[in-house]
Amino acid sequence: MREKTAKPAVWAAVLMIIFLLAPCLQAQRAEATLSGKVTDSSGAAVANARVSARSLATGQSTEAQTDLAGTYTLARLPSGEYEVTVSAEGLATEIGEVTLAAGASLTFNAALSVLSSARQAQPQAPTNNAPNAPPSNKAPSLEDLGFSPSETKSNPQEQALLDKRTRMLKIHQRLGLITTIPMIAALVTSSGVGETNSSNTNRTVHMILGSATADFYFTSAYFAIRAPRVPGTKSRGPIRFHKAMAWIHGPGMILTPMLGALAYSQKNKGDDVRGIAKAHGPVAIVTAGAFAAALLSVSLKF
Repeated sequence: MREKTAKPAVWAAVLMIIFLLAPCLQAQRAEATLSGKVTDSSGAAVANARVSARSLATGQSTEAQTDLAGTYTLARLPSGEYEVTVSAEGLATEIGEVTLAAGASLTFNAALSVLSSARQAQPQAPTNNAPNAPPSNKAPSLEDLGFSPSETKSNPQEQALLDKRTRMLKIHQRLGLITTIPMIAALVTSSGVGETNSSNTNRTVHMILGSATADFYFTSAYFAIRAPRVPGTKSRGPIRFHKAMAWIHGPGMILTPMLGALAYSQKNKGDDVRGIAKAHGPVAIVTAGAFAAALLSVSLKF
């Protein structure tokens, strides 16, 4: 008798749960997803761009920001017609309309063009100038490199190249400053490393610091080498000196770890540093001096 009474109660509970969950399941089926990628006129991804979708029926807006790859996703949007606005600093805003079907996913990509120099960024606080970036408190433009206003308006692609070059050279400059930390530490720990009674621990610490210096250096060099060139631009005085020093500290940064590894191997075998390995110290000092001179040439105004 109790089993007969319990079965209807169980079914009633199941039906009640289904009844309560039905609106939620229906709402999930009615939701849509909007995603896409934001690029600039050169095809490069635009990070931290603002993407807003406003429902034309209710006026409610949903926002998202693009990631480092320039992609975004607006999930759980009610179906209907939307006005999509894509904006980013220094780039023209793009507005479009899309229709989202219930339960569907739609892709909306945006390619933002570069604003002309007259409409570009508002004055901002002075920042450290990267190589080939003009010493001013405004965003760099082709006019700073000698192009006339009429030429800049007709060359949005070259302006985009300049923007990309400036971003990469700023990273190059920051990594160059970071490189000085392990470089100085390596020079400090080099004292006494070549002596007969030096410990293996001191040599190992010196080698690790030297390896970290090389890693940061070549990462910084990558951004300088891969930065796009703007046709018709010329290097300024400090930049010429900066590039000239690269012909000294570049080969030196390659030779120093090689000579250091050879000297490290000789000392670990109980031998004195001999042969070409003796040049490790002088080469390291010349390399550090050339690197410091190159760094100061673009960090100090003269």
